Amino acid sequence: MITRRQLLTRALRGSSLLAFGTAVPQFVARAAGAAKPGGDNVLVVLELTGGNDGLNTVIPYADDLYHKARPTLRQTGSQVIRLDDHVGLNSAMRGIRPLWDQGHLAVVQGVGYPNPQRSHFESMDIWQTADPRGAAVSSGWLGRTATIADDRSGGVPILHLGEGRPLAVEGAPAGGSVSVGDQASFRLEMDGPADEQRARRRLLADLTGPSGAENETDDGLASFVRRRQVQTLSAVETMREVLEGPGAVRSFGDGLTRKLQLVAGLIARGFGTRLFYVSLGSFDTHANQCQLQDGLLSELALSVAGFFQTLKTTGHDRRVRLMTFSEFGRRVKENGSRGTDHGAASCILVAGPSVKGGVVGKHPSLSDLDDDDLRYHTDFRRVYATLLDGWLGCDSKAVLGGRWDHVPGLEARA
Repeated sequence: MITRRQLLTRALRGSSLLAFGTAVPQFVARAAGAAKPGGDNVLVVLELTGGNDGLNTVIPYADDLYHKARPTLRQTGSQVIRLDDHVGLNSAMRGIRPLWDQGHLAVVQGVGYPNPQRSHFESMDIWQTADPRGAAVSSGWLGRTATIADDRSGGVPILHLGEGRPLAVEGAPAGGSVSVGDQASFRLEMDGPADEQRARRRLLADLTGPSGAENETDDGLASFVRRRQVQTLSAVETMREVLEGPGAVRSFGDGLTRKLQLVAGLIARGFGTRLFYVSLGSFDTHANQCQLQDGLLSELALSVAGFFQTLKTTGHDRRVRLMTFSEFGRRVKENGSRGTDHGAASCILVAGPSVKGGVVGKHPSLSDLDDDDLRYHTDFRRVYATLLDGWLGCDSKAVLGGRWDHVPGLEARA
C-alpha cells in the first residue's frame, strides 16, 4: 500500500498529474475553487522553429544592398507594410497591421549573441537557457523564472502547448510546468495497479480536504505538495471547461491560432498561469522560401492579432505580452534554390497594449557583415531582462546570472 510519505516524495519528483483522456475525480471539483483568478501580468513566448529569416520579416526596403543580395526574394517599398522610411514588415503580415496602427507592436532589430552558432540544436539551447554555453546549462530561463518568482496565486506557473518539452521550461519547481500535447481532453495519470490508484486517490483527497492541514509534516512538505497538486488538479477542470464548455476551442492541433485561442481562454477563466510557451514550425527555408515563409508569417500575424482581439473582448489584453524568437536568422545573400541558409542576427516582435510600439534600434548594416551574416547589436538577454524586470517583476539578474541593460522602447506604457 502506498503511504502518505511515498506520495509526497513522488509528487516532489515532479509528477504533474496532468495528461489526457477520461474523467477527473469529484474531489477535484471541490478543490477547484482553491485557485484564485489570475490578475498578474502574463508573458507568452512564441518560438519560430527552424531559423526564421529576419531580413525578409523586417525588410530594409530602402537599402539597395538588400535588393542586390536577394534578386528573387526581395520585396519592394510598394509591397512591404511600411514601418518607417527604411524598413517594413513582410507583406504577408498584413494581419498584424491593426496592432501596429494601435501602437501595440514593438519591432526589435538586430538581436543575437556573441560568436553565433548556426546549428539548430546548439543555437536553440542558447536561446532557451539564456546562456551562450547552451548545453552546459540544464535549466531554462522560464523554468528559473518560475522558481524565483514562486507564484502562490494558485495556477500552474508554466504551460507549454505542443509536443515534447522545450528546454526553456526545465528547472521549474515540482509540478510547476505542464506540457500539453495536441489533444482536446484530459485525465489524471494514475500509474500502477488499480488498488494503488485507489489508494493514491484517497490520499490526494485527504491532502486537498479540510483535514489536510492537521496532518502536515513539521517541515511543511505536505503543505507544499498539497498546494502544487491542487493547482494542477484545478487546472484540469479549467482546461476541460475551455475545451469542452460553451464556446470551447474543441481542438487546437498544430494550428497556432487554435493554440493562442486556448491560451486566451485560459487567461480569461483565471487559470493563473503567468508563462505560456507555444511554437510555430518549418522556418528552415533553404529552398522556395517565398511561398513557405509567406504562409508562416501570414499565420503568425493573423494568430497574434486574433489572440489580442479575443483578450480585449474579455478585458485581459492589457496584462498580456507576447514575444517571438527564433534560434537564428538567415544569410544575407539568397542561395541558388531561391532560399537562404543558416545565419545569425534576426528580429524579435513584442506585442501587447502595454508595449510602446515602434521600431526599436537600427537595422543591421548590409555593408558591414560578419562572414556574410548580419551583425547583432542587441543581445537577446537584454530583451529577456527587460521583460523579466519590467513586466513580470522578477529579478533578471537571478534568472540570467548577471545584470543586463534594458532595451529602450520595450518599457511599459504609463
